[in-house]
Amino acid sequence: MFKLTFLFLWLSWLLGNPFFAIILLLFILYVIDRRFVGLSPSLLAPLKRNSRIRKLRNIMTASPNDVSAKQELARLLIDKKKYGEAIRLLEPLKRVLEDSAEYWADLGLALAAEGNKAEGEAALLRALEINSRVKYGTPYLRLAAMSADGGDQEKALRYLRAFQDIHSSSCESYYRLAEVYKRMGKEAEAKSSAEEGLRVYRSLPKYRKRAERGWALRLLLKK
Repeated sequence: MFKLTFLFLWLSWLLGNPFFAIILLLFILYVIDRRFVGLSPSLLAPLKRNSRIRKLRNIMTASPNDVSAKQELARLLIDKKKYGEAIRLLEPLKRVLEDSAEYWADLGLALAAEGNKAEGEAALLRALEINSRVKYGTPYLRLAAMSADGGDQEKALRYLRAFQDIHSSSCESYYRLAEVYKRMGKEAEAKSSAEEGLRVYRSLPKYRKRAERGWALRLLLKK
């Protein structure tokens, strides 16, 4: 805290304006976080995503039957939480992509997020039936969250365990596991899951730690 205060005072003296000093200090902290910590969101990612969305819309205008463009656009819209628009793009592709696990995973995620829980769950299960490792098993995480929110904690546990069989180094899965145990009143198991998640985080290589750091911080608070 002393270093930040000193840096702020120095920048205020250098710039002659405390308002500009605050802006520059926040920018410096953001750059440091993006480079070494990775907790703050990228400011460039939304701009790149929007640019790609515009290009895909132009492609679809020129080639209305371009399935790949529709799929990619739907995924980007899901990232922007525009689930309804993504569903309208994906629904007509069922016959063409009925054997695609990624298609069913995208559709299931959008349907569930839009409030169509039953249809979303069915689509996610279809994706896992085709390929249990689709999207590194992340449909299991969504199914676990849906089950936990619906009050079926045992079912949520089964989905989380299935996900961990595929992706054992995910700190998010341990966080969600701790959440489920806590809802079940199993405080010891919740604490153990949080500790195991932190142990897994400490064992990860540096490039993986950056991606998992946000969930590790949540686990630390959970512990």
